[in-house]
Amino acid sequence: MRPIALSSAFALLLTVAFNASATDDLNERPMIVVRNGEQASIIGAPANFVGNARIDPLFPARAPSRVSAGYVTFQPGARSMWHTHPLGQTLVVTSGTGWVQQQGADKQLIKPGDVIWTPPGVKHWHGATSTTGMTHMAIQESLDGKNVEWLEPVTEAQYGASR
Repeated sequence: MRPIALSSAFALLLTVAFNASATDDLNERPMIVVRNGEQASIIGAPANFVGNARIDPLFPARAPSRVSAGYVTFQPGARSMWHTHPLGQTLVVTSGTGWVQQQGADKQLIKPGDVIWTPPGVKHWHGATSTTGMTHMAIQESLDGKNVEWLEPVTEAQYGASR
């Protein structure tokens, strides 16, 4: 019985030593701190947005992670084009009032604190109401270096309609 206990203890010691050395290597990689104001705002491209939208990048995907995020601020009446995300998207509304709509469903009113999950490949749009601006944090993953597929504009008729 004693040799098994010693073998188990030796195996545990080797496991701890191996994991410690692997952890030491990881701990040598520096943290990255990006200070508020160090990244320039980006005006939303007319190919991706109707109306005035501003993107404030938070962080890009850094390997091995595929997650990126940014704040998007829509002026009243502004909205994204119809689009999809290969691995889905999470929105967290931080201010104002907006709308979100999945193709084939009613548009929904969204307000600060609301969290919206759009599954992979679901065609949708989001933006401000016609009278109030809206800001949300957009969080998405990339697949093969791509996190969004931009499609056609949301028409005035689609934007103003309840469905």
